[in-house]
Amino acid sequence: MGMIKKRDLSGKETGEIDVDDSKLAISASSQMIKDTIVAIRKNARQWSANTKGRGEVNKTKRKPHAQKGLGRARQGSMAASQFKGGGIVFGPKPKFDQHVKINKKERRQVVAHLLATMIKEGNTSVLEGYKEEEPKTKSVASFFGSADLNKGRVLVIGKNPKFIEDAVDHSSLNFAISMRNIPKKHFLYSNQLNSYELAIAQKIVVMDNAIDDVLKLVEIGVKS
Repeated sequence: MGMIKKRDLSGKETGEIDVDDSKLAISASSQMIKDTIVAIRKNARQWSANTKGRGEVNKTKRKPHAQKGLGRARQGSMAASQFKGGGIVFGPKPKFDQHVKINKKERRQVVAHLLATMIKEGNTSVLEGYKEEEPKTKSVASFFGSADLNKGRVLVIGKNPKFIEDAVDHSSLNFAISMRNIPKKHFLYSNQLNSYELAIAQKIVVMDNAIDDVLKLVEIGVKS
């Protein structure tokens, strides 16, 4: 039986959520996990690196020195790669349409597998009752300290305000702003979860308004 501990903003345990093992029986091969992570990292690249070749650098077209009579190797141009400021040989050029496709079913299964693994290993907790009306880094930093989450990389998952019926609820946004300056702490909305962020996270904190979305993602992985 998987267990998710509930905590309040002071870090004190207030209860727990039991998750049936049948809902956590999700398998994903290491190759599948690697493929999705590699694809995410490749798709994050800008591919905008641009170096100048021999014909593009701004150099004089005169020969550096005479062809013969000096006992030196012949040189044809200061734009050659062996000279300072010369052109780059086989340097990177801008590339476009380099998107790597990720199978939708595999992507969902890997996300569900990583979430289920974190739950089974007891590395997932739920933050209850966060209703700050404005961002406060001090209270959020105190929560991480009292909940023993200062060490390692922690992923916080919140509910996107766009999908909350009560438009006044901005708790997820305020929490995300509050933790921006805290090192090794990252925030994602539940609809932004990806296998890369889950794979590098050592602990997960789910805000109470997003726990249903997280458990639903796990169930989708079981059904697929």
